[in-house]
Amino acid sequence: MSDARFEDGRESPLNLGAQDAEDVQVLSALVQDAVFTATDMQWEPARRRFSLLLNRFRWEDEGASRHAPERVRSVLVIENVLGLASQGIDRKDADLILSLLSVSYEPEGEGPEGHLLLTLAGDGAIRARVEAPELRLRDVTRPYLAPSGRRPDHG
Repeated sequence: MSDARFEDGRESPLNLGAQDAEDVQVLSALVQDAVFTATDMQWEPARRRFSLLLNRFRWEDEGASRHAPERVRSVLVIENVLGLASQGIDRKDADLILSLLSVSYEPEGEGPEGHLLLTLAGDGAIRARVEAPELRLRDVTRPYLAPSGRRPDHG
């Protein structure tokens, strides 16, 4: 056993990209159980960009044994969006809390074009038709203690 190093305590914000189905799976694991509201979604058709401001659970937190579970505000950006559809989301209800379960990429044919599917708790979903998968996940605040005080339970 070795002594702790200063670097071990450093909190590094995530800043990751995804450009294929395997990368999307990694991002999906990091945003699992993130929560957001309808007002945290932004669709910019002229820029072909869809973004979400998430309250993300820090699954990657290696210091979780030393402190309570944490969340962090993160931005998930999907580029090259050709079209966007959703179901089970009342965009007029600003107080409705949505929970992101997973993100998956479904290729369409032989080329890179396909669909990114954001599956939400309940029966909600967001489907983005994309030229190619291009996503970014970036933490934009310092971590904070999870209000529930515990890890999300999938039992």
